[in-house]
Amino acid sequence: MRLIYTMTILLLMAGCKSAEEQEAHSHEDGEEHVHEEGAVPALNFTIWTGQTELFVEFPALVVGKPSRFAAHFTVMDQHRAVREGSVTVNLIKDGKGIRSTAEAPSSPGIFTPTLQPKEAGNYLLVFELKTPEYSDRIEVGTVQVFSTVEDAAQSVPVVAEIPNAISFLKEQAWKMDFQTAPVVEKEVLEVISTSGIWKVAPSDYQTLIAPATGRVAFSKVMLTEGSPVKKGQVLMTVSGAGLTTENLGNEIQKAKVEFDQSKSEYDRKKELFEARITPKSEFERVEQRYLIAKANYETLSSGYTGSGKQVISPIDGYIKTISAQSGEFVNQGKALFSVTSHKSSLLEVRVSPAYFAQLQQLQDIFYQTSPGNWSSLKEKGGKILSVGKEVESDQPLLSVYAEVNEGVEMPEGSFTEAQLAVGIPTSRPMMPLSALLEDYGQYSVIVQLSGESFERRNVQIGKKNGSEVEVLYGLMPGEVVVTRGAFQVKMASMSGQAPAHGHAH
Repeated sequence: MRLIYTMTILLLMAGCKSAEEQEAHSHEDGEEHVHEEGAVPALNFTIWTGQTELFVEFPALVVGKPSRFAAHFTVMDQHRAVREGSVTVNLIKDGKGIRSTAEAPSSPGIFTPTLQPKEAGNYLLVFELKTPEYSDRIEVGTVQVFSTVEDAAQSVPVVAEIPNAISFLKEQAWKMDFQTAPVVEKEVLEVISTSGIWKVAPSDYQTLIAPATGRVAFSKVMLTEGSPVKKGQVLMTVSGAGLTTENLGNEIQKAKVEFDQSKSEYDRKKELFEARITPKSEFERVEQRYLIAKANYETLSSGYTGSGKQVISPIDGYIKTISAQSGEFVNQGKALFSVTSHKSSLLEVRVSPAYFAQLQQLQDIFYQTSPGNWSSLKEKGGKILSVGKEVESDQPLLSVYAEVNEGVEMPEGSFTEAQLAVGIPTSRPMMPLSALLEDYGQYSVIVQLSGESFERRNVQIGKKNGSEVEVLYGLMPGEVVVTRGAFQVKMASMSGQAPAHGHAH
């Protein structure tokens, strides 16, 4: 009897525990899966703007009953939860309505304002998000305010769950490297896959020459190729100290004496000329001698200190080459340094002459500014400089030169993957290449059906244009795919256990 009594108690405890678990895993606001008798059915919406993703759950709106919104706000850039700011929810009809504001998130990314409608009817539901970074206005659309709970239960349809849908909570996505992007209708071009070489644009080069004859001395002991320099920075000095000829210090002293003498004579002749005593021709001869002496002295003395003539960087950038060693004797005019700003880069793309005819319709160039990061020459404001017309025996490939108007992390002389986009563009659905999952030659993507519901879907792909790929079958423009974190969502679908739906709102 004691054993039976003990087993009965254990069974009762297990039953209570099971009921508690079910309650813990239920939707706090009661989703649309089941409409219990007397319960207010729940709604959810997912809206994407250029800046924000809104996933909101709330009970159907009923006159006189408070409806608490669980609004999940995600910053699309890096898929971050909104952690600061306020959210105002508005119900608008004929320019009037009611509103409620949550001054801060109840938990990271989740705001819970509450509305209590006063009249039945159709209203426009609008959310206003204000953060320290930006503001956004999100129109959910038209929603109905019902007169009674019974009307809501009868009118709100029961939405069947999508087979094989994957549940992946916002709180999970916010804690990992996750990103989504929409499928968009864009121009697609035929591409010629090849490679290119990074070079520095000629306009970014500055070659510094010796301003005088003498010995050079570096301003820094460790001045090497690749060293960063600032505009106006002294790189080295050239000194003629100890030289019997072409001594810059002596030359400056001579130029100073001649300048002072010519200036004194010029001032005297100017007074006589203005008094109409000296003829104009004589005054012009003296003036010319003075101006020449002045220019000569200023040129020689510019940048000169007691240690010698300074060589100064004319731009911000890096030292590309060093053509002289510290202590070396150089003649005036010798190249000492070359400095580059790296503000723009020159890309030389080499391609087989077999594509010569197609190159006459060259539209764009796709290239990598760093390994794996594709860019478009057209979108970044670069330009095609020239397309080769002939080949040589020692250079059997045609060269296409382009000016790239953005920072390039690859060193000069390094190779990069490149694609020459040619032909007449056609408008097709495009998505980021990073969204693709591949299994034995079959491609698939993770599609975001709603805020926390995903689906794995097979797709057929076409042309690749840089970081994007054409979708031939499986997706429509406007659908949202996972571009980072797709593998984790895929693993969630294979685990055989969906995460709990209960949010701590």
